[in-house]
Amino acid sequence: MNDVLRLHDTGFDAPRSLLARYGIGFTEVATSQAIPGSYWGDCEAGIIGACVYARDDTPVHSLLHEACHLIVLPPEKRMQVHTNATDSIEEEDATCYLQIVLADALPGVGIARMQADMDAWGYSFRLGSARAWFEQDASEARLLLEERGLLPAKAG
Repeated sequence: MNDVLRLHDTGFDAPRSLLARYGIGFTEVATSQAIPGSYWGDCEAGIIGACVYARDDTPVHSLLHEACHLIVLPPEKRMQVHTNATDSIEEEDATCYLQIVLADALPGVGIARMQADMDAWGYSFRLGSARAWFEQDASEARLLLEERGLLPAKAG
C-alpha cells in the first residue's frame, strides 16, 4: 500500500475544486493530527457532514471514496453523516464506481491508476479486481448513479 498515490503527490487544489462541484467541502488536516471522521483511522480520509477531511499522506483513493459516499447520498442526508456514510450495498457499489470515474478528473490520477490503487489497498470485488468489476459487473452501480444524475457527461 506504500506505492498508492497520495495527496502529497497530487496536491489539494484539484480535488478541492472537483468536490466543490458536488457541494462537498474539503478540509486539510495537519500531518501530525488525527483525521476527524476517519472510519479506518491512520491516514485514511474522514467524513463529517458534507465535508471530507484528509492529510497530505492520505491516499487519493481514500479521499475520493469518502467524498463519493457523500456525493451519492441525497444532499439532505449529508449533514447527518459522521464517519460512516452508509451500510447500503447499492450505495457502496455506486460509491466505488463514481470514485473510479471521478479519478479521470484529477491530473496525474485517472481510471487505471485508481483501479490499481483500489486493488493495492484491498478493495474486494467478486471478479477479482476493480477493473474487472468496473468493466463487467457494475451495471447496477452505474444505473443508480445515472438515476441520480451523478455521472459526469463524458463518463462511459
